[in-house]
Amino acid sequence: MTAEPVFITSTIGPKTLRVMPAKQQDGLDPYMAQIITNRKSGLSLNHIIGCPLDCGYCVRHFWGNFEVKIPQLLVTTPEAVEMLVGNEAFRPHTTPLQLFNKATDPMLPGVKPHTFAVLEELDRRGYTNLVLIITRFHVTPADMNVLEALRNVRVTLLFTYSGIRDARVEPIAKTTTTVDSIITAARLRQRTKVILYWRPIVPGWNDDADTMADVLDVGRHVDAVVFTGYYHKEENATYLRELGVEVPYEDDFQRRKVLPGELDAKVVQAWRDSGITTPLFRKTSCGVTYGWQAADYNGHLGVPEICDICPEEQVRRCRAALKAPTEEEFRAALESFGYDIGAPFLVEDGHVLTSALGEQRRYALQHELGYQVWEVAHPHVHAAHGRALQGYVLSPDEQRQLGEARDRLAAAARYDDD
Repeated sequence: MTAEPVFITSTIGPKTLRVMPAKQQDGLDPYMAQIITNRKSGLSLNHIIGCPLDCGYCVRHFWGNFEVKIPQLLVTTPEAVEMLVGNEAFRPHTTPLQLFNKATDPMLPGVKPHTFAVLEELDRRGYTNLVLIITRFHVTPADMNVLEALRNVRVTLLFTYSGIRDARVEPIAKTTTTVDSIITAARLRQRTKVILYWRPIVPGWNDDADTMADVLDVGRHVDAVVFTGYYHKEENATYLRELGVEVPYEDDFQRRKVLPGELDAKVVQAWRDSGITTPLFRKTSCGVTYGWQAADYNGHLGVPEICDICPEEQVRRCRAALKAPTEEEFRAALESFGYDIGAPFLVEDGHVLTSALGEQRRYALQHELGYQVWEVAHPHVHAAHGRALQGYVLSPDEQRQLGEARDRLAAAARYDDD
């Protein structure tokens, strides 16, 4: 049972942020203008745009928004909450949520009160959804008091910390802000979960032994460490090179994050050598659900090589929950979201193979079913773990399997048309 939608003011009280004028909003990139999007780690709320932290690899480069430094509202926070819970992909108590992970930092001074206001309203309504807060900024004892007062929503703080020391890449690297915040949050957490989000890991930037050891030492304090690579796209590569930063990858720009196999192995070995007991995960949802002692909502165990470093207790949880949907169940899920139930799909071992659904729809289905949903045009290569294929090669067997999968999906489409 959830409460009636009556919005309340945060304990701290939202500071005044300027609402971006309609004309300026009309000029936004269409993706930046989307207030609700479905990402792999959760249904994402982003009604505030603008960030002064100047991280050189920021994804806002891709959508022409990097120069917007002052956070601005697209709609009011009460309106944003209604948009979130009214979205077609929102399921009370089930859908994982993310706040302000696209266009700002949720713990910036002007943004933080809105972050808390959203959390407190979701909590007041009785929702128990997982909520991910990804930050690299200040988290204080007062902030932890607000988070610890929540009783329903399950909040995880993911602190982006790379160990990068080059202030051209990460200006915040000149301070101890993120490490101090991690230590504070970890010390004061009772119900809130705390994750060290070790990203981006890039050859020549932060993959030397001393830097890795330093990051892992900070990881001793948290519930889990999640590591990942770098979005290598033309916009941020150009920006970094203009600053004189060496970007280690060729101009083979990728839609997924780049983390070559040898770098993955280097990270895992550094973790093993460190002797820390904090578990290491390759996927965000794996670290989050481990903290909450729940099965991974993305069904990553369907790709078992991802899970070869996971604690056995977490593998058991995921194994118990992993269940392939029947064709009827998958059609019912498509219909429940209002998606095209005539779209071809194949339920296969560990995943459902689809075509032309698009990322946002696939992720909604994945979260609903706890089972991997793949797009045939973007093959998963063994041990690449869903990352960019730079540094990986399709084996002859994988090339054959991919061709066979495409043939099966095409046959399924023809069957549906009959």
